[in-house]
Amino acid sequence: MNKRLGRSLLVIMLLLVALAVVVSRLRVPARRLPPAVSPSPTGAAALRLTPDPYRSARSHMVEDQIAARGVKDRRVLEAMKNVPRHLFVPENYVDHAYDDTPLPIGFGQTISQPYIVAVMSELLEVEPGDRVLEIGTGSGYQAAVLAEMGMEVYTVEIIPELAQQAKERLRRLGYTQVHCLQADGYYGWADHAPYEAIIVTAAPDHVPQPLLQQLADGGRLVIPVGPQGSFQTLWKFVKQGEEVKAYEIMGVLFVPLVHEVR
Repeated sequence: MNKRLGRSLLVIMLLLVALAVVVSRLRVPARRLPPAVSPSPTGAAALRLTPDPYRSARSHMVEDQIAARGVKDRRVLEAMKNVPRHLFVPENYVDHAYDDTPLPIGFGQTISQPYIVAVMSELLEVEPGDRVLEIGTGSGYQAAVLAEMGMEVYTVEIIPELAQQAKERLRRLGYTQVHCLQADGYYGWADHAPYEAIIVTAAPDHVPQPLLQQLADGGRLVIPVGPQGSFQTLWKFVKQGEEVKAYEIMGVLFVPLVHEVR
């Protein structure tokens, strides 16, 4: 009796072991999830993550040419430390991208001197999220600086080739908050008005009224005004209700604003 019981227990144990082996072989292996992928940074953010031979040149530009002359807005200084100015100039001028001078970009136009870009950006007195209209896209550098500061930028360029080049360059660098239009900037961009600030990077011989009309109440217009082929005056206009206050800033020298009379 005891032998028979022992044999029965041994058979049951062997069957349980065999069943466990079968179940383990049938078990579906855990599914491995692919590793999480973070979005790739773009624009100046991407540049900060890669070797950049011009990083030191940008820092010296900001410290020696801009901050040393009195520009204090930290957002302006940081933006100009981050935006790769050498990507906004023709290839044969790359080695001079951070020099204290304007540079030609073709079609009789220039990229402004870094100090002037900084001064005009500071004069706008903008806050992140403000809508800014730029007249004269050029290479797109000024628009990139404003975008780096957190602005929603609407920029207008009359020269088709420059407009297309700047649009592609800004898209490639990831400045998605910059919106480009090829048109006569004298008339602004009424579809997106009013703007908290408007900046003009070429000099008309008078203040275009459409730009004043497209300013929000309390908005600022920064613009060089003066005759072609001569020194102009940089002005800051502040709209207050039906009135506009004018502030004379400094003497400057800009290319003339190209304008088609309607």
